[in-house]
Amino acid sequence: MDGGGVAEERERHNRKRLRLTWDVAPPPSEQAEGNERDGEDFEAGPPPAPVLRGHVSPPRRDDDPEGHYVFSLGENLTPRYKILSKMGEGTFGRVLECWDRQTREYVAIKVVRSIQKYRDAAMIEIDVLQRLSKNDKGSSGCVKMLNWFDYRNHICIVFEKLGPSLFDILKRNKYTSFPVDLVREFGRQLLESVACLGWTYPCDIWSVGCILVELCSGEVLFQTHENLEHLAMMERVLGHLPEHMIRRANRGAEKYFKQSRLNWPEGAVSRESIRAVRKLDQLKNLISRHVDSSRSSLVDLLHGFLKFDPCERLTARQALEHPFFKNQT
Repeated sequence: MDGGGVAEERERHNRKRLRLTWDVAPPPSEQAEGNERDGEDFEAGPPPAPVLRGHVSPPRRDDDPEGHYVFSLGENLTPRYKILSKMGEGTFGRVLECWDRQTREYVAIKVVRSIQKYRDAAMIEIDVLQRLSKNDKGSSGCVKMLNWFDYRNHICIVFEKLGPSLFDILKRNKYTSFPVDLVREFGRQLLESVACLGWTYPCDIWSVGCILVELCSGEVLFQTHENLEHLAMMERVLGHLPEHMIRRANRGAEKYFKQSRLNWPEGAVSRESIRAVRKLDQLKNLISRHVDSSRSSLVDLLHGFLKFDPCERLTARQALEHPFFKNQT
């Protein structure tokens, strides 16, 4: 999305926001009693909820250098939510376990960093989640957004609280691979969710393939943030990039190729990068170290997910008909 599109999207969402009552200055008669309202900067999408008196928000603090919201356990995130624990942290922000005083249930609140590009991305995420919620008939397997609000320049998205993630389980098990039957069930659920959303973008299918490899092996398939090294890893595992795709590379990607092939290892940034690529194996061999060779249908499925050409990748519905899911022997 270009800059104009982001600005337009932001403006569209801003017009939708409704202020809750504690974001409005109290009348003079209530100035003395309204400390819980003072200093709030709170906006929300859903209709206003009743004000919960007596639950004071903490004094304003500066965000940390990366734009994360600074908090202490036991404090309030607006009068409605009490912060119980930090559940996780990522590029976009932190996830806090909170107690919802209105519904009297535990929730997970994603508190987005107070940096404009992350705020913009969060508003787009909210739009997608609202569309999912509107069209979900209970079979998508997608997490449900319960609420969202803008608090002290942080977009906060309230989700139902779920259990540990697959990554949490991998970490607790010291990155031991999952049994193939569990990989099959996780894969089925992922694909059913993607299919239920009504779209199947090839990039989503690629992601499903990478996730299943990680579940099979306990290791991230392409563990790098450097573009040329990433492409070299892909070739090492999946074979050479198709020449017709190399020819179509735009100017920004031309630097990674030389004479219709990947500029590797000549263009490597370091010897460590070359060694990291050499440690990888072909997909079939990588999977066979963790899964019985008789389960060849899994390797075939993964190749269908990880085709270089997006047009050649399986769709979610096609994948669900694959022998790996149909023939469970």
